[in-house]
Amino acid sequence: MQVTETLSEGLKHEFKISVPASDLDAKAGAKLVDLKDKVRLNGFRPGKVPVTHLKKVYGRSVMAETIDQTIRDTNTQLFSERGFKLATEPKITMPTEKAEVEELLNGKTDLTYTVAIEVVPAIALADFKSFQVEKPVADVSDSDVDEAIKRIADSNRTYAAKPEGEKAASGDRVTINFKGTINGEAFEGGTGEGIQVVIGSNSFIPGFEEQLIGIGVNETRTLKVSFPKNYMSEKLAGQPAEFETTATLIEAPQDITIDDDFAKTLGLESLDKLKEAARERLAAEFAGATRQRVKRALLDRLDEAHRFEAPSSLVEEEFNLMWNSVKAEMDSAGKTFADENTTEEAAKEEYRKIADRRVRLGLVLSEIGEKNKITVTDDEVGRAVIERARQMPGREKEVWDFYRNNAQALAQLRAPIYEDKVVDFILELANVTEKKVSREDLYKDEEEKTAA
Repeated sequence: MQVTETLSEGLKHEFKISVPASDLDAKAGAKLVDLKDKVRLNGFRPGKVPVTHLKKVYGRSVMAETIDQTIRDTNTQLFSERGFKLATEPKITMPTEKAEVEELLNGKTDLTYTVAIEVVPAIALADFKSFQVEKPVADVSDSDVDEAIKRIADSNRTYAAKPEGEKAASGDRVTINFKGTINGEAFEGGTGEGIQVVIGSNSFIPGFEEQLIGIGVNETRTLKVSFPKNYMSEKLAGQPAEFETTATLIEAPQDITIDDDFAKTLGLESLDKLKEAARERLAAEFAGATRQRVKRALLDRLDEAHRFEAPSSLVEEEFNLMWNSVKAEMDSAGKTFADENTTEEAAKEEYRKIADRRVRLGLVLSEIGEKNKITVTDDEVGRAVIERARQMPGREKEVWDFYRNNAQALAQLRAPIYEDKVVDFILELANVTEKKVSREDLYKDEEEKTAA
């Protein structure tokens, strides 16, 4: 076997490899000998078929298998000897001319092919004991609990029909039938019957609910609105529309007294138990927010400490995934880059930076996990599947079967578990300092999505 490196630029390498025809013939011959005891051919007793006859019948297919196996074995040996860790699958270029392919399959010429690869760079890991990480922690206050219970009460508020003749006011629930038109033409999704609208809830198109104020039962009004420019339907986005709307029922919100009786309607023994449950839930939410802030800070620190050239193929793959998603979301919302105060070129540049960061962090986390023998057990993955199933009541078996029969989906569940275990490993070594903060400070960056 002869190996010649024809390209070495950064993380990219290319090799020209030649395997003598005699080596291929020997390997193919061994396969034919092994085949002799397995095939059944008319006119021959089991195990008595001459190899020369087998070669006539199966020679080309056996040689094709031999070539395929030889390429895999040769590449594996080459990458192992040079200490290469591949970023993506190798790109192999084989002979394409018919005459050369025929000679190769007939064992009359050497196998010559090229293999192009991109490798993962050697990563020098930082000293995690030197990392300083701030851990923001917020206590659950009594006012937080009271606000949470008020939200629960509002979501469980009941309504009662208003006395005959009374008109709809802000906060009332109005049951309506409507038929929408654009330029006099009905449109898909523009008709509804028995639809409940709480005036002021902002659950309908802007301007729709306000025009219901003062409407009476069985009264019909023509409501004039415009669909938002970023409306989900491109056909409707920005379009002026009219809705012929009839109110069939007007209900006023009923006062809710937050007491033991209210708590019992929620299945709890008393108001104190409701407050206790609300406090526990808020504490869990705060802990989750703290975890996200700490993880984000740690990933930022890892990013700063590990600056290296990321494999361009992985960066490009990550960028394409993100960019396609961004474009799909913008198209769906009817938005342009100008709406986001940017240009397509500037947005692409920003997302390429994010893709580069994600790839580098992924490689760093993988290296840390590999060097410290961090793994994800089947039990951990199983618990994640069960948690997903719980989120879809009535479809648990469907969820379970989906993950059981979908290796890629299962890998997507495994990845965040692995990442969290590596993060926990680093935090055990880092100098983590708690800092008391308010609820507002804990959540102040929540709306800002980062590359991590």
